[in-house]
Amino acid sequence: MTYRAPVQQISFILRNIVDFGQLAGTELFAEATEDTVDAILNEAGKVATDSYAPVNRGGDLQPARLENGTLRSSPGYADAFRSFADGGWVGLSADPEYGGMGLPLSLNGAVNEMIAGGCLALQLNSLLTQGQIEALEHHASDDLKALYLPRLTSGEWSGTMNLTEPGAGSDVGALTTRAEDKGDGTFSVTGQKIFITWGDSDFNSNVCHLVLARLPDGGPGTRGISLFLVPKLIPDAEGNPGVANSLRVVSLEHKLGIHGSPTCVMSFEGATGWLVGERHKGMAAMFTMMNNARLGVALQGVAVAEAALQQATAYATERNQMGPIIRHADVRRMLATARAEIYAARAICMACGVALDMAKATGSAEWAARGAFLTPIAKAHGTDVGCRVADAAVQVHGGMGYIEETGIAQYLRDVRITPIYEGTNGIQAMDLVGRKLSDGGAAAAAILDEVMDATKAAQAGMPELANPVWQASEGLREATAELIEAGADNRNAAAVPFLSAFARVLGAHFHLRAALAGGEDHKTLARIYITRILPRYLSDLVEARAGVADLDKLSDDALAGNMNG
Repeated sequence: MTYRAPVQQISFILRNIVDFGQLAGTELFAEATEDTVDAILNEAGKVATDSYAPVNRGGDLQPARLENGTLRSSPGYADAFRSFADGGWVGLSADPEYGGMGLPLSLNGAVNEMIAGGCLALQLNSLLTQGQIEALEHHASDDLKALYLPRLTSGEWSGTMNLTEPGAGSDVGALTTRAEDKGDGTFSVTGQKIFITWGDSDFNSNVCHLVLARLPDGGPGTRGISLFLVPKLIPDAEGNPGVANSLRVVSLEHKLGIHGSPTCVMSFEGATGWLVGERHKGMAAMFTMMNNARLGVALQGVAVAEAALQQATAYATERNQMGPIIRHADVRRMLATARAEIYAARAICMACGVALDMAKATGSAEWAARGAFLTPIAKAHGTDVGCRVADAAVQVHGGMGYIEETGIAQYLRDVRITPIYEGTNGIQAMDLVGRKLSDGGAAAAAILDEVMDATKAAQAGMPELANPVWQASEGLREATAELIEAGADNRNAAAVPFLSAFARVLGAHFHLRAALAGGEDHKTLARIYITRILPRYLSDLVEARAGVADLDKLSDDALAGNMNG
C-alpha cells in the first residue's frame, strides 16, 4: 500500500478555488501567509507520507486490544503519533495562549486530510482531541483551560467525546448517565457510554473525557443535559496525572474497519468530573466539538478516497491484461470520475472551512451562515464520495480487490464508518433542509448567486462548460424554493437527494473555477465532471420532488418482503 500526501492539489485549491488568501488579510489570521501555508503543507505532508502511511496496514492486521484492562495500541502508532504531536500539529488552530498556533481551521483541515490519508484509525486520536480543545476554549472555566488546554494542545493528553449510550444513539436526550454535585466544585458521574473513539490510549499520558450527563434537577430531553470533563487520571496539585479516576474501559468493539482505533464501551462509576459550561446547557457545548468534528470527518472521506485512488491507479498501471489495464476505457472511466469526485469534494470541504474561518475572523453573520450551510453538505458528500471511490478502487483491482493481500479492501472497510459517525448523513441532510433553510433560503441563494456569477465569467471562454453549470444552478434554485414551501415530512423525504444535488452543482462550480485558473488537465477534469457527474443532479431532484406519500403508503410488511395481493 502506497500513499503520497496530495500537497500540490490541496495548495492549488486553497490558492485558486476557495480564496484562502483573503484570510491573511484579517487581523486574526495575518500569519497565514502563502509562505507559511506552503511550509506547513509540505512538512505535514511528510509526516503523513513517511510516518502515518507506513503504520496503516499494521493497524488493520494487528488491532488495538485490551490486556487485563490495559489498552495496547497497534504497532508503530506511538512513534507515528509522536512525530505528529512533536511538530505542533495537534494545536495548529488552537489558541496561542495555551500553546497553539492560532492558524485557520481550513488549514488545519488540509493537514488533517493528509494525516487521515496516511492512517485514518490513528488520525482519529488527534481529531477528537482538537474538537475537545475547541469546546473547552469556548465553554470551560479559566481554571480548566489553564490546566487542560496546554496538555491537550501539545498532544501529551488526548480528548474524547462521550454522547452515545446503549439506549440513546441519535436521540441523545434519552441518555441515563447521571451526575451529582459533590459540593466541592466537582461532580460524581455514573453511567455507561458506547462507541467512544480512542476511549483509552497507551501513548497519551492522560485521556480526558467530555461526558454528557443529567443532574438531578435536569429536565427531560436534551435541554436538561450538562457536560462534564472527566479525566482518566485526576491531575495532582502540579497538574500531573495523579490517582486513577473511577472509570474503566469495559470492552472494545469488533468493527468492520478502523481496527487500529479502539472504539470503547466506557463505564463511569462515580467518577470525578468538572462542569464545562452552564448547568443544563451541555448540548450547546458539545455541539461546538461536534461541528468541528463534522468537517474533519468530511475530510476523512476525501482522505481515504485519495489514498484508495492512488493505490488503484498504481495497480492499474502495473496490471497487464492485454496491455496495462489503465489503458482500458472502462478502467479509465472509473479512475477519472473518481479523481473528479475527489477534487470536487475536497473543494467543498475547503470552501466550508474558509467560510467558518472568515466568520471567526470578521464576526460576519453572512460568513457564519455560509459556513453553517456548507457543513452538512461537506460532511455528507465528502463521506459518500469516500465510499464510492473506495468501492471503485476495489473494482479496479478485479478479483484481487476481494483478496485481503492487496490491502485495498481496508480502505472500503475503514471509510464506511464516516457516513455514520458525527451525525449520520441522513441527519446531515435533514439539518440542511430544516434548520439551514429556515432563513427562507437566504444562505442557499447567496451561494447559488456566486455560482451563477462564475458561470457568466466563464461563458465567453468555455461556454460548453459554463452553460450546463448555469442551467443546473437555476434548476437547483427552483427546487430550493419548492422545498422551503413543502411540509416537514416531504422535506425530510427529499433531504438526501436534495443535498446530493446541491453538492453536485457546487462540485461543478469549483471545477469550472479550476478550469479557468489551471492548465489543460484541470480543463479536462472539469469536462469529465460537468458532462458525466453533474447531470445526475436531475435525477436527484426528481427523487426530491417525489415526497413522502409513496414511502408512507408502502406497508411495513411489504418492506420486510411480505407483499399482499
